[in-house]
Amino acid sequence: MPDRETKNTSVRDLSLDPVSGCGPVAGPTETLVRPLRRQLYETIRAAGVIARVDIAKQLSISPATVTTLSTELIAAGLISETELPRRDGDSARGRPPVGLRIEGRAGAVIGIKISDRVNTAVVLDMAGQRIGSASLPAPPQRRSTQEILDEIETTVDVALANAGIERSQLSSLAIGAPGMVDHKAGRVIWCPFMEEADVALREILAERINVPVTIDNDANLLALAELWFGVGRELDNFAVVSIEHGVGIGFVLNQTLQRGGMGHGMELGHINVQMDGALCRCGKRGCLEAYVADYALVREAHVVLNQPTTGEAIPYNDMLETMFARAKSGDAAAKAIFSRAGRYLASGLANIVTLFDPALILLSGDRLRYDYLYAEEVLTEFRELTRKPGRPPTPVEVHAWGDLIWAQGAGALALDHATEILLG
Repeated sequence: MPDRETKNTSVRDLSLDPVSGCGPVAGPTETLVRPLRRQLYETIRAAGVIARVDIAKQLSISPATVTTLSTELIAAGLISETELPRRDGDSARGRPPVGLRIEGRAGAVIGIKISDRVNTAVVLDMAGQRIGSASLPAPPQRRSTQEILDEIETTVDVALANAGIERSQLSSLAIGAPGMVDHKAGRVIWCPFMEEADVALREILAERINVPVTIDNDANLLALAELWFGVGRELDNFAVVSIEHGVGIGFVLNQTLQRGGMGHGMELGHINVQMDGALCRCGKRGCLEAYVADYALVREAHVVLNQPTTGEAIPYNDMLETMFARAKSGDAAAKAIFSRAGRYLASGLANIVTLFDPALILLSGDRLRYDYLYAEEVLTEFRELTRKPGRPPTPVEVHAWGDLIWAQGAGALALDHATEILLG
């Protein structure tokens, strides 16, 4: 198997703590239908600290308007004044320049990712600084809605205790889950580890926790994490592909997360790559994730490792690790399984380029420790499938975040929701 570093690919361990603001950095052609107060507030948060004159330039408004709006937000306790570092050429005499920053203590939000392995949570202040977190083991089996609600509430309480705040101080809570999630309706249509289907999770949870709630697909959370805290902050468009228990995609266009016209779009794992092919956990056949996701690899591993599909068998993760070790040592059958998965992934990535032509594709997720997914032969096939005369190949990067990245993206969703509540 190849080394981890490959052409057009980088493996990165990104910090989640914003040092100079958070949130998308709007370009000069941005057209947002949002109240001016909110645009001003979000411009400050994206910059971290910014002078009033620079806000006026970015938003193309008068300095007097900036002064009026900022005075209102200061009076409301949402922003505050702070000293700006002197720029080159500034006089060292007189008062230091004054800028504006978000008042983080004005509120707090919590983002949560639920799964069948670990439930995670991140608590952020209104400036986007992480002030608490939690990671709790999750049962691997399917659970009832009541059990899921109990897990969420426990995770919330542990994270808030870690942050040293009470539920009453929360401005918003966001939940991410795998499967089909209707963000607008607040419903989980289907989740692989939930017993019930079409659950009004947002409404039920908001009543139970007594906090405004928003929900989304977990792959979208990765895109939001990059858009708010990662390399996506200054990109107009990019795609994030997650590879774990399933295969997902989050796509950002014009610095806005895309969910499709009916809210169920961007389901990369369920594009059909083989008519009447392998059975997917969604119930259909031939889906991309039926060849790439970990449960698909485990299904193949039963044959390679001569393991029974029922009764006593090697534990789930151990089976993957054993098969990967065999592939690394040259076992032809194990290598063939990983090679096929890599080829299907190359085809899926090529479809993304054909449909959306993103400026960057980011690969993320726990299964990326299996480097066959970004091996040179996979990327070579991807480049061949997308090659066009006179243009360079679409760059691909691998971002190695930790488990909290999903919750961090949910935190970004919660911040956006809280900002909407506060400022319209």
